[in-house]
Amino acid sequence: MPSDQQETAITTDLLFQPFESEKLELKNRVIMAPMTRNFSPNSIPGDDVAAYYARRAQNDVGLIITEGTTVNQVSATGYPGVPAFHGDALAGWKKVVDAVHAAGGKIAPQLWHVGTVRKPGTGPDPEAPGIGPSGISSKGKRKAKVMSDSEIADTIEAFAQGALDAKNIGFDAVEFHGAHGYLIDQFFWDVTNERDDRYGGSLEKRCQFAIEILQEARKKVGDEFPFILRFSQWKQQDYTAKLAQTPEELERFLIPLSEAGVDIFHASTRRFWEPEFEGSDLNLAGWTRKITGKPAITVGSVGLSSDFIESNFLDQEGNDVALRRLDDLLQRMADDEFDLVAVGRALLQDPEWLIKVKNEQWQDIQEYNRVSIKTLY
Repeated sequence: MPSDQQETAITTDLLFQPFESEKLELKNRVIMAPMTRNFSPNSIPGDDVAAYYARRAQNDVGLIITEGTTVNQVSATGYPGVPAFHGDALAGWKKVVDAVHAAGGKIAPQLWHVGTVRKPGTGPDPEAPGIGPSGISSKGKRKAKVMSDSEIADTIEAFAQGALDAKNIGFDAVEFHGAHGYLIDQFFWDVTNERDDRYGGSLEKRCQFAIEILQEARKKVGDEFPFILRFSQWKQQDYTAKLAQTPEELERFLIPLSEAGVDIFHASTRRFWEPEFEGSDLNLAGWTRKITGKPAITVGSVGLSSDFIESNFLDQEGNDVALRRLDDLLQRMADDEFDLVAVGRALLQDPEWLIKVKNEQWQDIQEYNRVSIKTLY
């Protein structure tokens, strides 16, 4: 961000205020968003993964949410090099936790099952089929196995055990991946869930799978371990999809999940500044906080000056777009729209991003480059 552009209207000190909820305390309001990296051979994170996360902790990120880690169900993984969260992989994750804590940070794993997104032939068991609530991957496409009652029960147990393992090896919280068209979200979404049992039908029934995961996990870990749920309206299969068309429908979706044990909601959007419903400037995290009263994380192109944003990086008045968007973020924080900010690609590119923002070293921030996905730094 050029230093000769307009200064932010509200101080960035808002990002560095401590956060405290009933179950989680953080030194500031900035979270590293989960980003799949594919650098874990045999599904086991190594020393390079530990160093990658520790580097962000060393640069004052308040909470790191790991890349998606697959639970102990045979069809959970869908991509090569993705880390597991069971078996031999847990020893690798213990090294990650220790490295992040030694650097002064806190960390939560994201527990994940890809569902119908799984591609045939993917390891570690190439014969394992993709599975989902109705075997539907997207509108009009049936390419996976419909989950049986026993498979649903086994998957619920796998998520719950993952939460317990996270607690036992020293993680500070756990996030359940219920967004972007993966398994939990496939139960949420009426396009991919055509079941007529207790897991399908109304919006409330489509929440039942996630509710049982939360309830079973809570039984295992006790009351004090923080649960984060990431959810989204959009799907990889359909960027325009919506679970809730109105605030009233969003309330029907969120309240049962809140009552089931979610402590913090991670409301995933592609652009944080976009209003979620007509008639209000609130984004999805803002509505989530308003409805549930629980802390909410906003996310979506924070810190980016090119991807998804206007060409030439300048608006019609010649102001740097990314800096103007940071103004918007800070104003929303000042208005108590949300509590925490998740930063993805900006932190992937530049582990010192937050320190540079704090010191207003705009010219020193590395602009995100897609090539960086191919490296682990």
